[in-house]
Amino acid sequence: MEAESFLDEKKNALTAVMREFSISGTIILATEGFNAAVSGEPQNILQFVQAAGIILSTHIVYKSTFHAYAPFRKIDVKIKPEIVTLKKKVDIAKGRGTHVKPRDWNTIVSDPDVYLLDVRNDYEFQNGTFRSAVNPKTEKFSDLPAFVTANLDPKKHKKVAMFCTGGIRCEKFAPYLKGLGFSEVFQLDGGILKYLEEIPKKEQLWEGECFVFDERRTVDEKLEKGTGPDYSQNKKSGKL
Repeated sequence: MEAESFLDEKKNALTAVMREFSISGTIILATEGFNAAVSGEPQNILQFVQAAGIILSTHIVYKSTFHAYAPFRKIDVKIKPEIVTLKKKVDIAKGRGTHVKPRDWNTIVSDPDVYLLDVRNDYEFQNGTFRSAVNPKTEKFSDLPAFVTANLDPKKHKKVAMFCTGGIRCEKFAPYLKGLGFSEVFQLDGGILKYLEEIPKKEQLWEGECFVFDERRTVDEKLEKGTGPDYSQNKKSGKL
């Protein structure tokens, strides 16, 4: 009950500062941490990040993209059992030392001994992915452990690299693989979005566009609104 009360207090405080600075979007709170995707005027975002950091007692590291219209329309602060639903017990501490900065990512994934796993869902993969990445063809994140059980072996796959949109799913899945006995695990720090932000187009190993969970649907290699189809809608209508 103490944890629930604590999260309720954080939820109320974050909702208040979102309203104060005209911020829209979604914040997810759990005992394991938090995640957010929000939008607002640049100056308001700066003020909100500072205020949210005080509420959450942390220094918030965030990624920015710019668009003429707000991709979110409402304020939604949720309390959930998990930030991203894996339905597996994970020792997050095992993820220490697995992060790879975007500037070093190309070197890691160019190693022929590295198994490159896209930990996103199939409909996200369809818009774009890294060259030579494996598509596990999952419908949801919690399907991924079954894919690993069926297709990967710690004795055979000595080096596994993974990536997702903003890095959140990897924060959970990298330590999960370490817990299964995979010796060398790498996760793209900051995810695809940070990679596209920092790596010049001519050096990128990324191909296509990146699916994002807002009204833009996808972003291109310059983090501008993309033009790709919405495969998530096609899946829901039975076209995939």
